[in-house]
Amino acid sequence: MGENDTCLFRAEKICKSFGAVHALSDFDITIRAGEIRGLVGENGSGKSTFSSIVAGIQNCDSGKMYLEGKEYVPSGTMDAVNRGVSMVVQEQGTISRISVAANIFFGKETMFSRYGVLNVGKMNAEAAKALHAIGVDTIQSDRMIDQLTFEDRKLVELARALYTSPKIWIIDETTTALTVAGRELLYKLMQRVKDGGGAILFISHDIDEIMDKCDSLTVLRDGILTANLEKKEFQADKIRQLMIGRELSGHYYREDTEEALNPEVVLEARDVSAGVLSDISLQLHRGEILGVGGLSDCGMHTLGKVLFGLVKPEEGSVLTAGGEKVRSSSWAVDHGLGYVSKNRDQESMMMICSIKDNICLPSLKNIASRGLISGKKQRALADTWSKKMEVKANSIDTFCNTLSGGNKQKVVLAKWMGKGSDILILDCPTRGIDVGTKAAIYQLIEKLKNEGKSILLISEELQELIGMSDRIILLKDGRVSGEFLRKEELTEAKLIQKMI
Repeated sequence: MGENDTCLFRAEKICKSFGAVHALSDFDITIRAGEIRGLVGENGSGKSTFSSIVAGIQNCDSGKMYLEGKEYVPSGTMDAVNRGVSMVVQEQGTISRISVAANIFFGKETMFSRYGVLNVGKMNAEAAKALHAIGVDTIQSDRMIDQLTFEDRKLVELARALYTSPKIWIIDETTTALTVAGRELLYKLMQRVKDGGGAILFISHDIDEIMDKCDSLTVLRDGILTANLEKKEFQADKIRQLMIGRELSGHYYREDTEEALNPEVVLEARDVSAGVLSDISLQLHRGEILGVGGLSDCGMHTLGKVLFGLVKPEEGSVLTAGGEKVRSSSWAVDHGLGYVSKNRDQESMMMICSIKDNICLPSLKNIASRGLISGKKQRALADTWSKKMEVKANSIDTFCNTLSGGNKQKVVLAKWMGKGSDILILDCPTRGIDVGTKAAIYQLIEKLKNEGKSILLISEELQELIGMSDRIILLKDGRVSGEFLRKEELTEAKLIQKMI
């Protein structure tokens, strides 16, 4: 059977610009029935822009799309869903202050209404069926969505996306928000859609994941189609080179091997218990990159918040170099600590504020005189660090909700660079980041270490921990389960033994 016989979706010469920035230029793609087509490219390459056009979130400037041979011009997201196109995004895609069921059936309330009265019980029962249909029985459909964890909200999004049995299912960087179990569930659901004759457009920065799960691959670079590859043509180095237009220069991770730790301790947890964490003790030394890893629910993300003063220990204490207790996050900022959350858009950025506002936020006390903030100093600080971090934007007045994931992360890091923080707690700093930006962040972390800064690197990527850390502490069920020094013979297998 030829490709034309199985074509489910086709886009031709799609163009989209934002001011002077060409997000997409004459982009073509064909998606066949029963295939998982990967879409890769660096942050800012146009992947999310294209997927949002297909999902009806925004319109293209020119070009045409066809679904099952008929011209496809969605008037909005609900129209796209009704025509068989569903999307799950990387960041939060649920609506706060309403129930799980209301999220699943948002825009479809008339299914449960009679004479203008909503039958909430009927909607809750149908939502429970929708969750059960994807293998989730642990989430109550009548709960408020705000009571759920970030991952459970993602599972609600999956139930919503699959309720309508989509012909095209767009998955935009969703796996980075899921635990191992959540990812396995997502992969099963992808296979279900594929087996049912639908198709998946799968966006991911994880090259290994792309090579394992996808049948074909489209590569975007700077809004332009670079290559279409079939499964038999997949090679990791080839894909990376197509994405960034060059071979990665220099080394990816650190090249140095084990070195002696500076004896000076700059941050210490003593017998800390908080939530899932139980009796945690650790020390971060000056000029050290201390890696913290484990399975997603081991407590490592809570640990980052405890160390920064966002979560108060139920027992034990967190101390800085002078033996002072970390009292709160604002106290931590004033005493040289910086924190990058795993959930960047919700916890590390002011999305509807400018690059300038975000970069300057921790430094407002430093650039104020007699209680008045100097606009000139604000612009100088933001301009300096946005350039040093190579943030791609028209100006420092650009709102952060318009930036790509990689550029958002550069802004988050820039605010702590501008503040001059000596201790950085980085929780999954390369999550959802393309390979080129990852390399730049690794080089920045190594540079900060060499300047004597101390970094606590929390990561779900074992190779990242091995490649970047001086020491690695592993957590299991909220307790320290292992500690490893930087050695050439350290392998992922050795770490996994202490995690599971």
